[in-house]
Amino acid sequence: MDDLLIRGACLIDGSGGPSFRGDLAVREGMISGIAPELKRDAKRVIEADGLALMPGIIDSHTHFDAQVTWDPYVRPSPALGVTSAVIGNCGFAIAPCKPEDRERTMRNLTQVEGMSLDVLRAGIRWDFESFSQYLGMLEVQGSAVNLAAYVGHSSVRTYVMGASATEREATQQEIDQMTKLVRDAMQAGAVGLASSTSPAHNGEAGTPMPSRLASDHEHLSLIRAMACRGGGVYMVTKGGQMPISFLEEMSQQSKRPVMIAALLHNSTNGGAVFKDLDAITAANRRGNPLIAQVSCCPLTMDFTLASPYPVEGLQSWKPALGLEAAALRVKLADASFRQAVKAELDAPAVFRLFNGEWDKVHIVEVANAANVHLEQCSLAELAAQNGRHPLDVMLDLALSEDLQTVFTAQLLNSDEVEVARMLNHQHSLVSLSDAGAHLTFFNDAGFGLHLLGHWVRDLGVMSLEQAAYKLTAQSAAIFGMTSRGLLRESYAADLLLFDPHRVGRGAKRRIHDLPGGAARLHTDALGVHGVWVNGTQVADDHGLIEGSKLSGQLMRSFDAKAVFQSC
Repeated sequence: MDDLLIRGACLIDGSGGPSFRGDLAVREGMISGIAPELKRDAKRVIEADGLALMPGIIDSHTHFDAQVTWDPYVRPSPALGVTSAVIGNCGFAIAPCKPEDRERTMRNLTQVEGMSLDVLRAGIRWDFESFSQYLGMLEVQGSAVNLAAYVGHSSVRTYVMGASATEREATQQEIDQMTKLVRDAMQAGAVGLASSTSPAHNGEAGTPMPSRLASDHEHLSLIRAMACRGGGVYMVTKGGQMPISFLEEMSQQSKRPVMIAALLHNSTNGGAVFKDLDAITAANRRGNPLIAQVSCCPLTMDFTLASPYPVEGLQSWKPALGLEAAALRVKLADASFRQAVKAELDAPAVFRLFNGEWDKVHIVEVANAANVHLEQCSLAELAAQNGRHPLDVMLDLALSEDLQTVFTAQLLNSDEVEVARMLNHQHSLVSLSDAGAHLTFFNDAGFGLHLLGHWVRDLGVMSLEQAAYKLTAQSAAIFGMTSRGLLRESYAADLLLFDPHRVGRGAKRRIHDLPGGAARLHTDALGVHGVWVNGTQVADDHGLIEGSKLSGQLMRSFDAKAVFQSC
């Protein structure tokens, strides 16, 4: 007898092929049958009545490395249709980590990943030092979703170099020690190696994340170490100094795929991202697999001037990084500082997070009740009304409210015509949820539901079948996740049952469920009727099923050949 039978569903198998109405059965965590009609008994029968059933979403860009140690349900992702998550992206992992480096690691995450130091101190379980021990801890603890983990470049660099990791290039001896750690991590079951060279990625007080100090020689040495056993995916959030041509060289030398983030459309320099995509296409034609991580969401972020992530990548903002309290307020009030920021924003740039589009920056929440009439107003609107520069309006309001004013900025990916081109690109992977990071200012964990609802149903940019492929089988093939990403007999029963007429993500709201009662942004699923991980239901139409079995598996073995077949 089967454990579960879902009858009369619109079956979208994840391959991109045509959907069909049929039944699907589950037994002992695996798909035990799939056909137009299954005449068999089951302990539980669900009459789908035309609801869509597809493989669970594979989220390839998350930052659950810290959160999973205190929250094995990795909220909110399971309720949003995610059944597998790849952690350690950008190299911002927490393993390996020596006991004396724990505080340094946490302080780095407070800035680059927008995480509260108090939350991290209260929440992280440090029952490990090596990467292998970290995986072992996760395996014993369990999780609500399947996990695959990158070994992080910044973590490896810190383990070898300590405080010097953010100060200088590594010596050959240090690089040799790093390559050994990467080889050990791959043997333990890492899915690959992740890194970052992005100028927006800073630790506490504006200190560059360790991987940003790496030489080209170090990057090449580490990717070769990653590939020493013939597997692995290299993931990097690249800065302007890391051209696609060098990433192709890395792929060519290692004979492994390179996953490139974050390819986002900039309305003030729209051609730049397509130039990168053209270079990625050319590399693939030469047999060097490069994959572009793109987002189906407009990059929108809440922030305060005490932690202004959107502008921290500006060269002119660096004098303010690391300042606190009175010193920060003095700097933000300084006329020469303001003029430098204005001048930089007026100058063209190949890529930057914020480009002076003040009409897309709004006031979300004021701290002074007398200013409540300003909420939801754009800075461009207020500046025009008062004959002032929008930067001055923003800084003066924030200073008058002790930097407690909450703003929101739509930074990138707002041109839907151009974003549609990126989503449909042959070598793009829909990704970049950043789930687990920026908890108080950002939440795109529902990216998959947004793709199925907004881009498929509302805009008709792609078919439901193609969207399901982009969210499931494509990722499974790139990472070599065997027996996942498709509705096939004997495959893992990772399933998403939803109403295609209602599917989407709800409005964001703040909830207080982090360690110590700290707040984070949350969004509810729309149109989701059920989510199963290895045959265990973890969410229904009311959201996460609290106390459900932690049925996720830690993935340690990957099919290296599958990657090349997908590219």
